[in-house]
Amino acid sequence: MHNKKVLLLYISEHSGHHCASIAIENALREMDPDVRTLNINSFNYTNPILEKVINRAYMGVVRRTPEIWEYLYDNPKVLKKTQGLRDMIHRFNTGKLKALLDEFRPSAIVCTQAFPCGMVADYKRSSNLDIPLVGVLTDYAPHSYWIYNNVDKYIVPSEETGKKLVENGIDPSRVMSFGIPIDLRFRRVADSVNIRKELSLDSNVPCVLIMGGTQGLGPIIDIVRILNRSDLNLQIIIAAGTNRKLYKALKSRHFRKKILVLPYADNVDELMQASAVIITKPGGITTAEALAKGLPMLIVSPLPGQEAMNTKFLLQEGVALKAESPYDTLVILKELLYNENKLRMMRDRAIALSKPDSAINTARMVLEIAK
Repeated sequence: MHNKKVLLLYISEHSGHHCASIAIENALREMDPDVRTLNINSFNYTNPILEKVINRAYMGVVRRTPEIWEYLYDNPKVLKKTQGLRDMIHRFNTGKLKALLDEFRPSAIVCTQAFPCGMVADYKRSSNLDIPLVGVLTDYAPHSYWIYNNVDKYIVPSEETGKKLVENGIDPSRVMSFGIPIDLRFRRVADSVNIRKELSLDSNVPCVLIMGGTQGLGPIIDIVRILNRSDLNLQIIIAAGTNRKLYKALKSRHFRKKILVLPYADNVDELMQASAVIITKPGGITTAEALAKGLPMLIVSPLPGQEAMNTKFLLQEGVALKAESPYDTLVILKELLYNENKLRMMRDRAIALSKPDSAINTARMVLEIAK
């Protein structure tokens, strides 16, 4: 019996899509130590120059003119007008994709972003290729770029997300509500007291975790300044991600309160375990991780499009509150930290909504359908 081989495709390093692909890859190896995996940044593999251009353009748009991204995101008119361009890009990438598939010969393909999923789906159709293809959604609202006939299974964050795919013509048997795949460490329950001691934090003072996604985005400096000057009895952990400018700016400051400033952190599970509340942007991975840890969320500056839709879902489910401004975070945080019943309700609801086994369940299903 030959060892199964799984090709994982994502776009953008240091992204939620990448984190999800790594989580699935690790789960595959835990489920089957003999499985062979190949995890590739598909956009960089097929269009390295275009990737840099698009990433810079995207970051520029969401930072300076987010209303443009709001208009473009999942807009049926834009979808229709760009169909020809997407078909052209897929045809342009056919040669490299064929070479990759011929060399690795995967038993199954898993895509954690819509671009590679569409590329492989189109290639399956045009080449009459029979390789199981799995699309993994990392946000709570599916957009139209995910809809393809040649995707064998969709992994979705919630039952509600799955219903929206079905409403767009996807067969219900192809939709699996496993949740967003996150690191296997989030399945463990650690001792928050010991973690705080290891981080040199006070075990008797509420701890607030501040994150701006992998790239450390959002008004973090303004929020920290306001909280540091407040009369709230709290301590703060700041995970700056890959944002070196933010990290250096915060490390150079002197604070009244106990504030721990970290660069890119690979122990987010422990940071969340040690915290009472997280102030964050509602990226899909961060959201799924916070839910797994039963951590109430205070959402700030969600990006238009996917993060705005994630925010709507989290507010409806009662696991998050939204701050309209940096100062608003102080007002809401006071309400939360002085209302233990409210915090407990949000924690319980988060745990009930969480799906910490998503990566394992996804890996099991992929190995079952792999040929």
